This record gives sequence, C-alpha cells and structure tokens, in this order.
Amino acid sequence: MALVGRRDGRNFGYGRQLSYAGRQALEDLFAGGHFATVKAHSDRWQTFVRWCRSEEGPGYNDARQIDRQTLNDYAAYLRQQIQQGELGVATAQNRLSSVNRTLAALRGDQDVRIASPSQALGQQRSSVRTRAPDGQNHQQMRRLAEVLGEQQHDRVAAIVLLARATGMRLREAILADLPRLHREAERLGRINIQDGAKGGRSGSSAPRWVVANEAVKAALQLVRQASPTGSRNLLARNESYTVFLHQTVLPARETLHEYGLKGFHELRAAYACERYEQLTGHAAPVNGGHCNRIDREQDRQARRQISVELGHNRLDVVSAYIGGRA
Repeated sequence: MALVGRRDGRNFGYGRQLSYAGRQALEDLFAGGHFATVKAHSDRWQTFVRWCRSEEGPGYNDARQIDRQTLNDYAAYLRQQIQQGELGVATAQNRLSSVNRTLAALRGDQDVRIASPSQALGQQRSSVRTRAPDGQNHQQMRRLAEVLGEQQHDRVAAIVLLARATGMRLREAILADLPRLHREAERLGRINIQDGAKGGRSGSSAPRWVVANEAVKAALQLVRQASPTGSRNLLARNESYTVFLHQTVLPARETLHEYGLKGFHELRAAYACERYEQLTGHAAPVNGGHCNRIDREQDRQARRQISVELGHNRLDVVSAYIGGRA
C-alpha cells in the first residue's frame, strides 16, 4: 500500500490500525524485499503496539500521537522488564531500534526517535554470560515451589518448575497449551513449545521440540493441577496476561529472590547449562567446563541443539546462556 505523494491522515496515510500501518510502511521502505528484516522489525513493532494498548501504555492507535515522551515511557517499561528478569538487554535494545526504524518509515523523517537505545535503557548488552545462572539446583527449585505453594502462589510455583524443566520463557510457560503438551509428552516422549513464543515463531514452520523426561512430565502434571478450571493454560478464562503478571507473578518475586533466583530468565540459562552437560558430557563453560577447547565440533553441535530448543536458532545467542566459546 504505497503512499500517493502525501503523509496526511491517520497513521500518516497507512490506514486505521497502528499494527497494520507499521508493517505496510516497512514493506514500502524495503521496496517489497528483505523479507526477514521486515518481519523482524514488524514483530518488534507489534510488541510496541501491544504495549501502547496495554494498561501501562498510552492507549494510542495512531502513529501521529507518538512523540518522544511516548518512546521514553516505553524505554522505561523495557528497563523494568530487564530488572525483573523478563527481558534480555539485547532484546530490549532491538525492540527500541525497530520502533525507531518503523516510526521513521511511517513519518518519512527521524524527528521522533530514541537516539541511543543503550543509553535509554541504562544497560550495555553483553552477548557472553560470565556468571553461573541461578536455579541450577533442582532440589532448591523444588523447595522454592513448595514455599510458593504454601503462600498460595500455586501458579507461580508451576511456572518455576516448568521453565526449569523445559527452558520456556515466562510468557511461554503461562500460555502453554497444557492438554496438547500432556498428549505429546505421553505419546511422543517430547513436547513442541509453540504458545507465547517470541516473534510469531509458531506452528509447523518453526518446531521447537524438547525431550519430555520425568522432570518435564512432573512439571506438566503440576501445571495442569494449578491451571484454573476451564482453562487450557495458566490464565483464568477472563484473565489477561498483563493482569496475571501484575497481580499474581510480581507479588511472588520477593520469595524468588529469597531462594536465590534473580528472575525467570535465569531458569532458561540453567536449563541450557544442564542440556549442554547432557549433550557433551562436560560442564557448561560458565560452570567451568572446557569442552569448547577440547572438542570444538562437539561444542558447536551442542550449541546448535540448545539454540533450537530455546527458540533462537542462532549459535551466537547461546553464549548468553552457557558462556563463550573461547
């Protein structure tokens, strides 16, 4: 939907819906090519649009309303997500960069943008983990789950065990289709993580299979017990994801910290370190292992497998979970 020499009207002439307008502007900017780049920017733009419409956001559906203060508020929201362990620094910076690019495509200028995503977030991205992740001790995580259950945080307890056993993100654990995963675990001995995945990476085009060992099956059983009546996931039928985060997950964070868990994202790193040891027979580099020096091909193959299971499909990203290759 190319513009006809003007940018007046709602969303600078790109239509009534903010989400649709961003995608169309990006397609025009890249002249119908660079499909992967357009999709990546568009997916991150959709995340920004969802924030705009959420309780934390300004409620906008017209790009003409977005100003520098809007972007500063979004950056503050992303900073909070980082601090809570919900989001990596690199992911947050990419989201701001994509909002910059999409707004420029919509507006035809760069008058409204975050000049430096890294400064706006107050964080420098690091692609290599140097600190061993929290949550590696299964017994400690089971004890944490017990305490959360005693505090009436059954659903948060279920998230902890499911994320630790499968490497799911927080959102994926909350939105997981539990009946489907249970069937796959019992019939196939593995589960396909799809619901709540980042960037629309779902469906048969992006399978993400994880072995359903006893820990996974036990976690799925607990999650199904914690699932509200009539629901296929951890949300009640009339409960939004955002409300669940604020009213149920956030109040339990103090208990997580008391048991040495900085945030849910640490559980993904703990899973990755455990999988690395299972695949190579060596501890992960961040845990003092040296497979990356002894057998670089075995190290590379393990990283490739872990990247698929975590839903990244990029070897370089795995260093943020298990440590570097040098």
